[in-house]
Amino acid sequence: MDSTTLLHYRKDRIALAVSFDYGSNHNAREIECAAQQCRLLGIEHLVIPLDFMAKYFRSSLLSGADAIPEGHYADDNMKSTVVPFRNGIMLSIACGLAESRGLKHVMMANHGGDHAIYPDCRPEFVDAMSQAMKAGTYDGVTIEAAFTNITKGDIARLGHRIGVDFSHTYSCYKGGERHCGKCGTCVERREAFAEAGIPDPTPYDN
Repeated sequence: MDSTTLLHYRKDRIALAVSFDYGSNHNAREIECAAQQCRLLGIEHLVIPLDFMAKYFRSSLLSGADAIPEGHYADDNMKSTVVPFRNGIMLSIACGLAESRGLKHVMMANHGGDHAIYPDCRPEFVDAMSQAMKAGTYDGVTIEAAFTNITKGDIARLGHRIGVDFSHTYSCYKGGERHCGKCGTCVERREAFAEAGIPDPTPYDN
């Protein structure tokens, strides 16, 4: 939902979209949706493999659907879904790619609801990473994170306003054919549509 909304929101400024295949349960479905959205908008889409993460990192996101906890992101058990320094790694690669292409910015779609559980989504991380990227590139590549201080409900509302078809987005951490309806990201997805006051087009199992 978040990246797709950002893709449509900033489509006139986006030269390249990148998906990272890092071995999570839901990677394949997310990448399929990303490719579809990029085709729709005429934006080049790259898929970069990061298979070492699934091999060496510890996270329930990398350990099969049965390892994914159910409940709300506020619950302590949701910390198991953290993939250590995932955004730091992906942003570093995106930064190198941006400088190689002569691009000035890397955009990411983290939002306010991520802050409590994911350290590499918080404003202080984004600011520090942006400064590091700027200092480490000749072109001064920086991060643009337009959604850092808004909610997922705000993102749903914005996406609805600009015509995003959310039925062609995927969130569920378990990676099944249908959204499970019970994992943290499914719960948050449901809450976002309810907060935005718009219909939820998502097929849930529960």
